[in-house]
Amino acid sequence: MSTDRLPDEQERLVADALRAQATSTSVPRPDPVPDSAPDLAPDLGADAPAAPGDHAPKPDEPRIGAVWVLLLALLLGLASGTVVAVITLR
Repeated sequence: MSTDRLPDEQERLVADALRAQATSTSVPRPDPVPDSAPDLAPDLGADAPAAPGDHAPKPDEPRIGAVWVLLLALLLGLASGTVVAVITLR
């Protein structure tokens, strides 16, 4: 066996192994959908009403979580500043 044929044989062996593995899987293949099938979910565009359970906040409506995080950060900053000021003045 020459060294020139070795990569070709390895490639052929890998291809054969992958082909054998693909044909021996027990997962059924899905049926192809014909191109003439009707569209079951029509495109309603951006003006479509949301489902009753879907409530997304408007872009100009701040989320309540962000407000609480900012308030907490402000209070922690004030508290730590006060502690540093008291320690400095002693």
